[in-house]
Amino acid sequence: MGGGGDLILVLDAGTTSTRAMVFARDGSQIACAARTQTQYYPQPGWVEHDAAELRDAALSAAREAIASAGGAGRIACLGITNQRETVVAWDRVSGEALARAIVWQDRRTAAACDRLREAGHEAAVQAATGLVLDPYFSASKMRWLIDHNPAVRGAAEAGTLALGTVESWLAFCLTGRHITDASNASRTSLMALAGAGWDAGLCDLFGVPRAALPEITDCAGELGMVCPDVLGAAIPLAALIGDQQSATIGQGCLAPGETKATYGTGAFVLANQGGTLPVSRHRLLGTVLSQIGGVRHYALEGSLFVAGSLIQWLRDSLGLIASSAETAALAASVPDSGGVVIVPALAGLGAPHWRPDARASITGLSFATTRAHIIRAALESMAAQTHDLATAFAADGAAWKSLRIDGGMAANDWLAQDLADVLNLPVDRPDFVETTALGAAMLAGVGAGLFASLSDAYAAMSGARRHFAPAMGADVRGARLADWGRALESV
Repeated sequence: MGGGGDLILVLDAGTTSTRAMVFARDGSQIACAARTQTQYYPQPGWVEHDAAELRDAALSAAREAIASAGGAGRIACLGITNQRETVVAWDRVSGEALARAIVWQDRRTAAACDRLREAGHEAAVQAATGLVLDPYFSASKMRWLIDHNPAVRGAAEAGTLALGTVESWLAFCLTGRHITDASNASRTSLMALAGAGWDAGLCDLFGVPRAALPEITDCAGELGMVCPDVLGAAIPLAALIGDQQSATIGQGCLAPGETKATYGTGAFVLANQGGTLPVSRHRLLGTVLSQIGGVRHYALEGSLFVAGSLIQWLRDSLGLIASSAETAALAASVPDSGGVVIVPALAGLGAPHWRPDARASITGLSFATTRAHIIRAALESMAAQTHDLATAFAADGAAWKSLRIDGGMAANDWLAQDLADVLNLPVDRPDFVETTALGAAMLAGVGAGLFASLSDAYAAMSGARRHFAPAMGADVRGARLADWGRALESV
């Protein structure tokens, strides 16, 4: 299936930026181009993207990366990985977006989810989809657009409405096909984990017309062909996958029990469950990890809504730092947080608490508090939140033996060591922390026939890793977690 070249192009469509990366078959990065994108906050709890900007950012970055790599003739295949749950509505005929995209962080449908929960639907939804009733997931966002946007409602009535998540929108713009992959479909609340297609009962429950939804495909394979006039050649689209599933694959968590945590805008922990349907009794999520050749593998997931976005907020809104690179040195400049504890519920609390109503707090301030204490408390909140997830995973019978970390925040050595200390587990980090893009490259390589399996792709494309061993005393760890527990009770 592969094109005439020997390189793999990846579009990594994240929340705050979109990057295009070109990889060689040994995993080395040949070229990279990035575009930032605007997040709109029209009112508290609402987060939006301009869907046209998402498309234009992806195309512009891809064209720059392709040119840097020597031209479209060198590209064998394309993989797309994306921010999950974000919803785009467009018209199939015009090809244009009908409304701003509603971002995964958006909480506007909390009341609608509450009504479904109060009506007794959550247990059935979770049993079928692995997901709780929460505004985080796509279905309630799709219904909101139909109910509140006249253009979306008109397209639905005319039969021209297309609904999809970000990879679906980009695939349509690149190939003209309205498709999504099983990993992203599993984040909508509209596909049963054991079901092949969209579930009629779930679509009816959320009020989402099945006719507007994309075809569900494998995560790797012959998924379409990029129109030659878009990127300069007819490049095969060989992979689609949600960003957290992609990072799990890029980290080499290919066997049951292997676990990774990605610290980006939010933080997401996935534990490979193999072919076993994941079931949680402690408010974790079940999700499709990958589907290749019609065979699904699953993961148990814990999602934290705020991670790197906390540091961004401290930088951009409070002006406490000029860049995130300062945080490690500031945290190390004081022996502890001076009693300061930050609960980073700027977009509510995710797993295992699931409290969209929660608001962030900074407690323990005194005249002795400096910005170093606040920055250290911000970084410490990452380990505290992750410890809550570790407790829930263990209670579900999926205790971690070690943790593989990645994402932009994971490059911070102080944070990596603090995670090892608070979790009391070995933590390791690849030298190349952008494993989301690497996982999509691995999948695209398999989909295009460059590799026979994901194991072969990982063996060929993975690089060196650094290890962090726990070194914190049990008394210090216990005191930290006790302070966190008290602060958590107050939000």
